[in-house]
Amino acid sequence: MKTNLYGVLLTGLMLIAGPLGVVAQWGGYGGQKPQGQDEYRLEGPFTQDNLTVFLIHGKDKIKGATFLTLQEALVQKKVIVRETRSVNELSIENISSEEVYMQSGDIVKGGQQDRMMAVDLILPPRSGKIGISAFCVENGRWSKRGTETVTAFDSSANVIAGRDLKLAAKSAESQGEVWRQVAVAQDKLSANTGTRVNGAASPTSFQLALENKEVQKTSDSYFKALAGIINGKSDVIGYVFAINGKINSADIYASNALFKKLWPKLLTSSAIEAVAELRRGEKFEAPKPADVQGFLDDSPKGPEKEKDVSSRVQMVTRESEGSVLFDTRDRAKSDVVVHRNVIKKN
Repeated sequence: MKTNLYGVLLTGLMLIAGPLGVVAQWGGYGGQKPQGQDEYRLEGPFTQDNLTVFLIHGKDKIKGATFLTLQEALVQKKVIVRETRSVNELSIENISSEEVYMQSGDIVKGGQQDRMMAVDLILPPRSGKIGISAFCVENGRWSKRGTETVTAFDSSANVIAGRDLKLAAKSAESQGEVWRQVAVAQDKLSANTGTRVNGAASPTSFQLALENKEVQKTSDSYFKALAGIINGKSDVIGYVFAINGKINSADIYASNALFKKLWPKLLTSSAIEAVAELRRGEKFEAPKPADVQGFLDDSPKGPEKEKDVSSRVQMVTRESEGSVLFDTRDRAKSDVVVHRNVIKKN
């Protein structure tokens, strides 16, 4: 693979955190080019406190295609997510004429327990009921909570926060480990916000912890500082983020439109994880662009494992020594990788 990353160019872009932006390039999706020979450009670092973001620029692979996100579809009542009496399976139905994209880690609130989606899924128009794997992010409740609907879910405002929690669900596929990592995340957030973040209505609910006022207030400072870095950029298709100077994860999409729709949720999740991992009084250097490229280049290594999520969507996993990669392929669009998620293991 040819790359000119080491010919890093300093741009005149002034970041919110102060330093100049650095632009780097590499040829393709993390070293492999399953969708063509286009180059991708890395821009950053953009830093706020202990959170650093690099933007990924590239060409759209699904030009003209638009998806409703799960959050949009639920707000517009175009999707119904129902209970199935199983902790680890839900039913989802698209009742609209539009395609809906749902991402692993999306939390749906309500039902008999709050859940997170275990896989990415694309719902075709008028999909009918489809079973979808899920993990419970609330331990113990199996009944109506307040005025919420017990047979279905009404909102999906958040995505899970925390690398270990993501790995517990996507790599280990362990409900017990998901519950354990939820409790760990709640404890870290409580310690760093100075208040117990567990919700009184359901102390084990991760969603209620994310709604805690102190969590929202603290993470909002990151969000306000970094949300605007994508403004006016029509070719941004993803990002890599680091916490406490260490690379954490990357999310890359097949279109700028889809990434921009998901960006507020993604950034909020990264900000909440930064709050959980905050080490007050310590200073951290942002990762070098070469290190970010190395992380992305390493990700496609390792044996490929394929899993059919639906007749349309296939999940491909590759695990290397340092990271785990998850590709969501859309068979309806020539196996285009709609979403690539790369998680650093340590």
